[in-house]
Amino acid sequence: MSGREVALALDVGGTGMKCALVGADGVVRHAERHPTDAGRGPDAVVETILTVTEGLAGKARGDGLTPTALGIVVPGVVDEARGVAVWSANVGFRDVPLRELASRRLGLPTALGHDVRAGGLAEARIGAGGDAGHVLFVAIGTGIAAAHVVAGSAATGAHGAAGELGHILVRPGGPACGCGGRGCLEAIASASAVARRYAELAATDTGSDGTSGAGIGVSPTMVTAAEVAARAAAGERLATRVWRDAVEALADGLATGQALFDVETVVLGGGLAQAGAGLFDPLRAALRDRLTFHREPRLVPAALGDEAGCLGAALLALDQLETR
Repeated sequence: MSGREVALALDVGGTGMKCALVGADGVVRHAERHPTDAGRGPDAVVETILTVTEGLAGKARGDGLTPTALGIVVPGVVDEARGVAVWSANVGFRDVPLRELASRRLGLPTALGHDVRAGGLAEARIGAGGDAGHVLFVAIGTGIAAAHVVAGSAATGAHGAAGELGHILVRPGGPACGCGGRGCLEAIASASAVARRYAELAATDTGSDGTSGAGIGVSPTMVTAAEVAARAAAGERLATRVWRDAVEALADGLATGQALFDVETVVLGGGLAQAGAGLFDPLRAALRDRLTFHREPRLVPAALGDEAGCLGAALLALDQLETR
């Protein structure tokens, strides 16, 4: 690619799309965001994706740039080999041949990928992974998902469903999970699970003096995971309990991941990772306690923020140009 050539990149979520024009050097030339409006149905979402992509291509040409490839990443189960969005609860996709639809509309070589795997790809190659040969990227937000990146390529699995670290069973018979199981990592250590458990316990918990463990006069109903982390750091009893349980469960999940993948670096992203040392210090210690003969991985925060998926989409688009 020349210095004027760019990849079009879209990271499609349930509420919004992050879009960019990205050069071969990984530099973002232009970025914009659009609502997904998933409630309108999957057909409308597909049309929005195609319309936004056409607009991106027009923006590139208007700026004197040449769009050469397109990368789109979506949540859910993605068959990257066939270019099909198999299933996505957030967007409503079921067996949508998105790669073919986009390639036909834009006339550009198109790659379709999974949003978390694309984020992991970007973190491993141009972010916090430091170009390590083996990286496990774990996104901890509303749910928990992961990407195992080896030599700059993210494993997809036989059915496009690799990386569901959030559904490792860590507490048999534990809290109900959205997948239908009980005791999944996601049901205990995701940001939404931390906030939910704190609210549930704070509604009934009382300390030895008869006051709420959440503090007198504090309403727990709207407390976020970040606020639980902050309250735990300040020494609040109930928050400390909830946060400790989440960290312990997360350490169990990461220890399982390390036993399976033997990575050099674990990159943590998503909202929960914003807790900084309040998460990383106890998590490193808990993970170290669980490892026997396995090498301890480097545990670091993600560097690319919410742009990781979009940058990963660009990398997928650029990669396919090299194989043509």
